[in-house]
Amino acid sequence: MRRAVCSPAPLNFSTMRFDLITIFPEFFAGPLNHGIVRRAAEAGIMQIHVQDLREFTRDRHRTVDDRPFGGGEGMVLKPEPLFQAVESLLGHSAGDATQKNPLSEKTSIILLSAAGKPFTQQTARRLAQQDRLVLICGRYEGVDERVAEHLASDEISIGDFVLSGGELPAALIVDAVTRLLPGALGNEASSQNESFSLLERAEQSEAARLHKALSANRTLLDFPHYTRPADFRGWTVPEVLIGGNHSEVAKWRRDQALAKTRRNRPDLLPSE
Repeated sequence: MRRAVCSPAPLNFSTMRFDLITIFPEFFAGPLNHGIVRRAAEAGIMQIHVQDLREFTRDRHRTVDDRPFGGGEGMVLKPEPLFQAVESLLGHSAGDATQKNPLSEKTSIILLSAAGKPFTQQTARRLAQQDRLVLICGRYEGVDERVAEHLASDEISIGDFVLSGGELPAALIVDAVTRLLPGALGNEASSQNESFSLLERAEQSEAARLHKALSANRTLLDFPHYTRPADFRGWTVPEVLIGGNHSEVAKWRRDQALAKTRRNRPDLLPSE
């Protein structure tokens, strides 16, 4: 059952819609039912719908996770329920390895991940231009990499730290984006004159220099995770993770962690 937070007005062309996919749907009843977010929902400026991921499982235990290929700690969120949840919300298939169906230009599917690109005020402004945001709240050790590669349009992190799941980051993004929607604050100048809006226009700001100094203590993002099934819609798990050669698995994971860091967080790497 889909839950709507704040009982918003009916969807129309000017209303931003947030869809939150989670295994803890009750989490959002509190954080998103107060202040600006609540008032924006009551005014019909935005809608929030919370989707229980376990409704898209097919076994009696409502299993959403499985062991990682290649071994290692923890469990990994499976691709099938996540694809099915998003497809149910959007009303069409995401496709498969032979043909990927395009996403509407005004819709973003966001995977909340510690290995994603940093969420900034600039990101919030970009997302505020969309009509619909689908936020996938990760859990456990991670999410099957095929979700990031073939379903999500964005992989986003809210900072250089690890949380238990993506629910708090999703609530943060809903709040930050809602503030930028026309009419949400009442005074449009309020969002334009806030701290990070001013910093966006200061290329050599003190904040930028501080961030560079903090980044000197560099690390790599997490490597991609895969779980069952080994073949999902033609997207297969890398052969090295199935072969059983632990040294090759370790090398692959180091290489992939470096590649993902270079792609999503180049600031964490030494200057070339």
